[in-house]
Amino acid sequence: MKKRSKRVIYPGTFDPITNGHLDIIKRAADLFDEIVVAVAKSSEKGPMFSHKQRLVMAEAACEEIDNVTIEGFSNLLVEFCREKEAAIIIRGLRAVSDFEYELQMGYANASLAPEIETVYLMPSLENAFISSSVVRAILKHDASCAHLLPPKVNSIIEESIKCI
Repeated sequence: MKKRSKRVIYPGTFDPITNGHLDIIKRAADLFDEIVVAVAKSSEKGPMFSHKQRLVMAEAACEEIDNVTIEGFSNLLVEFCREKEAAIIIRGLRAVSDFEYELQMGYANASLAPEIETVYLMPSLENAFISSSVVRAILKHDASCAHLLPPKVNSIIEESIKCI
């Protein structure tokens, strides 16, 4: 039997990375040997933060988790998984609305790369309502979202807002 890598990919735009994302990352880090947080370039989504800023925020949020690395990508997710020799994709599920989208994406990825599995994790209850879109909406109204973000990410965002 072939020994499989315990490296997994947790992909997303992370615009910005939230406490909900960090919850999934920490829990995945307890389950697997190595987590690659894959920050998608996703220019078609029109992110609030640049790809470089999102990478910096992800690095800051995860710097104290030993088995987590941060990488950017702009190709197909399954191709990125193959490049990294990862056979598992981690995805978070908050609500039923997430399930339909994630199921569709999981099937699409399976059709392209049947050797790659998708594993779904639910965030802890206190983080279940947090999404990057909620954070962006709050930020657009100049309100504090410090309670939704890792402290270092909140500091980075506050500093970038001061520079505008």
